[in-house]
Amino acid sequence: MEIRESDTSDDRCGKRIYEESRKYMNYFIEGLQGSGKSTLVQKVSEAHPDYVAVREGDYSPVELAWCAYVSREKYEEILDKYAPIRGDIEKKTTAEGDKRIICYTQIMTDIPGFHKDLEQYEIYNGRVSYEDYKKIVLERYKNWSTDKNIFECSVFQNAVEDMILFRCMSDAEIIDYYREVREALEGKEYRILYLEAEDLRGNLSVIRKERSDDAGNELWFPLMIGYFNDSPYAKTKGISGEEELLKHFEHRQRLELAIIREVFADKAVVLKSKGYADEEITRL
Repeated sequence: MEIRESDTSDDRCGKRIYEESRKYMNYFIEGLQGSGKSTLVQKVSEAHPDYVAVREGDYSPVELAWCAYVSREKYEEILDKYAPIRGDIEKKTTAEGDKRIICYTQIMTDIPGFHKDLEQYEIYNGRVSYEDYKKIVLERYKNWSTDKNIFECSVFQNAVEDMILFRCMSDAEIIDYYREVREALEGKEYRILYLEAEDLRGNLSVIRKERSDDAGNELWFPLMIGYFNDSPYAKTKGISGEEELLKHFEHRQRLELAIIREVFADKAVVLKSKGYADEEITRL
C-alpha cells in the first residue's frame, strides 16, 4: 500500500511550525588583517545566495565596529547638530530599545569633523568601561535572533584588539571573556571560519599595496601603525614601529587560535589563509 503524506489541517499546521522553528547556520569569518576575510565572505555568499553578508560598517545584530552607539537623547542632539544631513543619518540608523546605532562611516559628507565626532561614540578602543562593554556585547549576542547571516569580523578582531591594546588584558583574561561569549551564544547555530595566516610579513606587504591610492601613497598602513603606536599597550611597553606591530599580530593570531581550541573547538573551522580549496567552502 502506498503511504501518502497526510493533508489534514493539523499536519499542515505541524509542518509549518516545524519549518518556522528550524535554525539555519550562520557564519563568522575571522582572521588577521590581510588574511583574505573579504574574499572568503564573497565565496561563502556565492555558496549560500540566500544568506545575508554583513560586512564591517554595516548594521549588525552582533557587532558594533565602525558604528556609533548612543542613547535616544544623544541621537536627537546629533540630528540637531548635523541638521543638513539629518536625512542621511536617519537612513543609516537602527533603533535597538532606547539605543540608536548609527553606521556613520557609510555617510558621505563634507561637513568638517563629522566622522571624527561620531567615532567617539564607538564602544571599542577603551571608550567605555570594561563592565559596560561586556554588558553591551553579551546582551546583543544573547538577543540576536536572525539566521542565514555571514558576519565579517564579528567575534575576534575588534574585541581582541580592544582587550590587548587598550585594556592591556592578559591572554587568560581574554579567554575567560570568550567563555562568557560562548554562553551568550548558547542555542544559536553558527560556525567560525578562521583564516590562519602563515606569512604575516607577506600578508602585511600585500595589504599595504592593496590599500594605497593610484599614486602609490599608502592609506591603510599609516593609520594602522598610528593606532598601534598610540595604544596604551604600546606606550606601556615602550614599543612602536612595523616590527613590533608584526609581533602583535603574531601574538593575536596565537591567542585567537587558542580561544578556538579552548572555547569554540566544536564550532570552528580553521582554514589556511589563501591556501584552502573552494571545495572546502562548498562542503560547509
